[in-house]
Amino acid sequence: MKNQLSSLELCAGGGGQALGLEMAGFDHVALFENDPHACETLRLNRPEWTVHEHDLFQEFDFEQYRGVDLLAGGLPCPPFSVAGKQLGEKDERNLFTRGIEIAERVKPRAIMFENVRGMLDPSFKPYRDFIEIRLRRIGYKVFWKLLQSSDFGVPQLRPRVVMVALKREFADSFDWPAGTVAAPSVGEALFDLMSAGGWSGAAAWKDQANRIAPTIVGGSKKHGGPDLGPTRARKAWADLGVEGRTIANELPGPDHEGLPRLTVPMVARLQGFPDNWQFYGRKTAAYRQVGNAFPPPVAASVGKCIARALAAVMTREAAE
Repeated sequence: MKNQLSSLELCAGGGGQALGLEMAGFDHVALFENDPHACETLRLNRPEWTVHEHDLFQEFDFEQYRGVDLLAGGLPCPPFSVAGKQLGEKDERNLFTRGIEIAERVKPRAIMFENVRGMLDPSFKPYRDFIEIRLRRIGYKVFWKLLQSSDFGVPQLRPRVVMVALKREFADSFDWPAGTVAAPSVGEALFDLMSAGGWSGAAAWKDQANRIAPTIVGGSKKHGGPDLGPTRARKAWADLGVEGRTIANELPGPDHEGLPRLTVPMVARLQGFPDNWQFYGRKTAAYRQVGNAFPPPVAASVGKCIARALAAVMTREAAE
């Protein structure tokens, strides 16, 4: 059964935001992603989705999707990340401006773009103003919000900035999600997986892993492999009883000694993915998709707020 609302997704990655928006009641008319492994992940899990393996810097006939309800995107975050050089709009990887250009061509009822916390830094205020001016010119009201993923049941310290823009007739009906779902600890979230291989130390490990996880980082094509981040992050993982230098291929067995490593499915669960969501590719490619994802529960919560705002006005208009 199809939903009543439609969405078009840019930089879909391994499907975190797309899955969340599906949960919120949106049907995807198309998804764009330039990574071949991520495209195969999307096709593997949702064969009915139209997936374009496409570099957004290349031309495309986006006008064919004009009038879609929502334009969404997990636009690349390195230009605004505190872990990078923070070149912002000057970074060659910045797709935020391109996303606005596509919005000008598609003219959706609503827009939802997510990025890292650094996007709200004072140094990027002129760029945010530039974005808002362009969107106001074509009839949108723009909202920015820093959301903590752990407020939506995701067992991870993962702050994300979300920009929502709605056509003015829908804007007054929009409210941000409250974010009142308590997140489990790493131990609570992963105990069944840690113990599934017969590891006798799983119960004691669960007691040690009694907090939410630090931010999971996925790396990029140029930098970063299947590990849980730089030295500082690995120390935080070690405090939780996790070896962060590499990602494991298998669960800890009965005779495992020392700190256990996480598997890709474990990391995916810490990102809020359901266990039946499969990632295409070998360990590095799969982990990169997981680590760079927008947690589905957060995307779903924001998507539901957008859907309610659209529905409130559309219902009222239909009754008049």
